Amino acid sequence: MRPGADVIVVGAGPAGAATAILLAERGLEVLVLDRAKFPRPKICGEYLSPEAVRILDGLGVLKALDAAGAALVMGMRITAPDGTVVAGTYRPVGPWQPYRGHAMGITRSRLDGALVDRLRALPVDFREQVRVTDVLGDGDRIVGVEAIDVEGRRRTFRAPLVVGADGRASVIAQRLGCRRPHRLRRMALVTYVAGLPDCRDAGEIFVDPPDYAILNPLSPDRVNMSVVVPLEHVTPWSDRLDVFFAARVRQLPHLARRVSGAERVAPVQAMGPLAYRVRPPRVGGVLLVGDAAGFYDPLTGEGVFSALRAAELAAETAAQAFRVGDWSAATLAAYERARRACFGDKERFVRALQAVIRRRWLANVAARALARRPALLDLLLGVAGDYVPARALLAGLRTR
Repeated sequence: MRPGADVIVVGAGPAGAATAILLAERGLEVLVLDRAKFPRPKICGEYLSPEAVRILDGLGVLKALDAAGAALVMGMRITAPDGTVVAGTYRPVGPWQPYRGHAMGITRSRLDGALVDRLRALPVDFREQVRVTDVLGDGDRIVGVEAIDVEGRRRTFRAPLVVGADGRASVIAQRLGCRRPHRLRRMALVTYVAGLPDCRDAGEIFVDPPDYAILNPLSPDRVNMSVVVPLEHVTPWSDRLDVFFAARVRQLPHLARRVSGAERVAPVQAMGPLAYRVRPPRVGGVLLVGDAAGFYDPLTGEGVFSALRAAELAAETAAQAFRVGDWSAATLAAYERARRACFGDKERFVRALQAVIRRRWLANVAARALARRPALLDLLLGVAGDYVPARALLAGLRTR
């Protein structure tokens, strides 16, 4: 690869790896930098929606995930505060249908490993254990990054376009002054449990305000268990997360009964505050993808799909910028417009869903309504699974 790539991608998680794969397939010279050495641990719900599965197939990694034993998640089972249970499967809804008919559960180490293996099979300059520390500016454009390599040497890398895909603590977003706090302050506590043999082909959600919990099957005897709680409740227990987690589960009666025979097989890890805002960069030469571009809440398992879909949008914008030789903020603004068009309705749907699950009485009313209206539940699961547009749910509510 010649000195000075076309694109520098900072971060090799799903957002960064997908962006790099798509750009390399378009013939661009791509340099990928990540501070970690792969495989590396990552806190995550480890759920792939049906549409995430579609994108992963297009990236050429789905066969590897099948071979790795990814769990087939056929639907969701939701338990309301009063014990009302609604269960549905991912199925065709009008003209929309789930890709391969299911979602998937797979560990992040296997998902990220498959994407990195795909990267390594392409003419991509992939460098691990390189920590990006700052961006390089030239007037109203970003023209590269500064970094420290595995041997502690300071390095400078230049390119017409930098893609910040470096996650929640994005150095790129922070150096550009884009990150903003969010009033929704929650923390996710994540662990693994074994001994739930009947938790294999469906995810489970337990709503019990101010908390909710998710069980996501990964293999016949391994389930990702996440409990999301207000940040201020868990902060005093930061050095005793296992104790807090066990006590909190006991306070969620339906969840406690569900996992009473299960065994926790990993330490509890915490991630938060979950929600934060990121405004689009005001300079040219840079795009933000994945969690680097902002995050709201993990209830619908939106993270990996959003990262992969944003990578598709970023690759389209980048390819156009290289065709015209213009990486200005005005040209790259097409990416933000595409993001709003793609994610705007779904973001409003998730916010409305959050308003429901924050109120015990409303969560109970909603669950009972869904139990009476299976077609509406199909719509809800389709929207949550990313293959039915959110506007279709609004239309469904109006006609029922």
